[in-house]
Amino acid sequence: HVQLVESGGGSVQTGGSLRLSCAASGVTVSATCMGWFRQAPGKERESVAAIDPTYGRTFYADSVKGRFTISQDTDKNTIDLQMNSLNAEDTAMYYCAALSADGRCGLRSVFQFWGQGTQVTVS
Repeated sequence: HVQLVESGGGSVQTGGSLRLSCAASGVTVSATCMGWFRQAPGKERESVAAIDPTYGRTFYADSVKGRFTISQDTDKNTIDLQMNSLNAEDTAMYYCAALSADGRCGLRSVFQFWGQGTQVTVS
């Protein structure tokens, strides 16, 4: 049984930082393709970042490149998303996802398991 639980969301001023964490059970983050998505009200869900531990690769949407960093903590079995230089356009519900359905890993991966989300508000 795979379970993903996000934490770390909140309200922050423009230019501030937040660090999101996704605690995983039922999968090992060091061996699983995982990603972060976000969805703002009235907008489609957007892939923000992905991590492929098999090849040690990370992927970022152009909108967050240089500001966000995805990483894994193998001791805690979590995937983290460090978000810097936040602006109002980053306001959204952020979701963690795990296990690519087709075995490939990247921003366009279709993930099998999802968390419940954590809200990020930038004002």
